[in-house]
Amino acid sequence: MISALVLAAGTASRFGRTKQLEVVRGKPLAQHAIDAAADAGVDELVVVLGHDAERLRNALRVPRGRTIVNPAYRTGLASSLGEGLRALAPESQAAVVLMADQPGIAATHVRALVDAFRERSSPIVRLRFGSGPGPALLARATWAEVQALEGDEGARVLMERHPGVVEDVDVAGDAPVDVDEVADLDRA
Repeated sequence: MISALVLAAGTASRFGRTKQLEVVRGKPLAQHAIDAAADAGVDELVVVLGHDAERLRNALRVPRGRTIVNPAYRTGLASSLGEGLRALAPESQAAVVLMADQPGIAATHVRALVDAFRERSSPIVRLRFGSGPGPALLARATWAEVQALEGDEGARVLMERHPGVVEDVDVAGDAPVDVDEVADLDRA
């Protein structure tokens, strides 16, 4: 079983308001990551909410999935990642981790991660765009170490600690825009 986590719990402090609800190409920003995971056919989909959770829950559609709330979302990304991993099914072998602020990630990207994992069972599989890294898949063997992260640390810290276990999947083109500030909406 392969799962997907969409991390949508942050306060968007640089953005100034709940960016996950901003409409990009006709739907809420966070919906793009949810749709990419759902359209890729993952076996389980969990969306981690925190800030403005009720408004997000009402605005988002999570096909064949569910939302959970990270009560410690204010402590940073690591708590949402850990909470999401703990919520996954016991039979899950790996989780694709998507951020809610990258509307350019598509189902083909998610499938590329899943296919590479199924072929080689690498502990970490990461998309590598021409302009840099993208989302990653984390095998269950990494979850305990990921759950020990704190603050705004994410899987990138784990990849820096253990570069030998990271398998890159090359993807043509530049990495999709991260929407961190209002000005990024036009580029997204």
